[in-house]
Amino acid sequence: MLKKYPFDPSLKHHLLIALGLAIWIFVFLYFTEPLDVSDLNTTEKLSFLPGYGILGALLYIVVLPFQKWLLKRNSSQWTLLSEITLLLVFCIISILVIRLYYLQIIVDWHPNRYDLWYHLTSIILPALLTILPILIVGRYGFGKYKNKKLEEQKIEIQGEGNYESLRLLLNDLICIQSSDNYVEVFYLDGTMLKKSLIRNTLSKVANAFPELLRTHRSFIINPFHFQSWNTEKGKHFLSLAQNIEIPISKTYLEDVKAQLHSTTE
Repeated sequence: MLKKYPFDPSLKHHLLIALGLAIWIFVFLYFTEPLDVSDLNTTEKLSFLPGYGILGALLYIVVLPFQKWLLKRNSSQWTLLSEITLLLVFCIISILVIRLYYLQIIVDWHPNRYDLWYHLTSIILPALLTILPILIVGRYGFGKYKNKKLEEQKIEIQGEGNYESLRLLLNDLICIQSSDNYVEVFYLDGTMLKKSLIRNTLSKVANAFPELLRTHRSFIINPFHFQSWNTEKGKHFLSLAQNIEIPISKTYLEDVKAQLHSTTE
């Protein structure tokens, strides 16, 4: 349940899912005519059925702030449990709102209205069973597409061994430190700081990734994570994300100043 699940946080894509949901609900009700929909004439269908579609789209949009909260609560990690929780919340809210829409708009509290149990088991739940697959497929599809695009943006720090490498997004990389015949890579996994030791030289890594900035014979940094300059007893340091402090040697000082000045303008 805690396994990572494909997820796309893009609001634009979720609005497209909501639009697709609205169209699907209307088309499904109009052409399949479940239960008493067949008793409506064409004018009545065009009056009431789009309302169900719009309602479905709005209900999905309503749960998006909960999705954002859930993502933040899980430290920006989306899991299968997160997905199931969101869909359950969507279903519960949908049941309540659809019932009220039926009572207030469709039958105007008519005394011969469907009772709650019949309405729930014969109409609302079957309707949700036709809606959820569209929702699940749409969310999963956009999530897989997002993951694919992220994979294409990743860099790979390779080691000298056949199975030594680290793939990560450039902006997740904070800095790299030389450690004898190895390099120690400091990077973010979600909001957590992690380290990986790879057999390679700092010079080879620096040459492979010109986006990184050499500050010292033992350090290269990702300027994206630069936060502030520090000077102590004539020595210069850079503060990076996660409270990482990196020394700047005199050899690289002017180059570091020039490059960081250009990136912060």
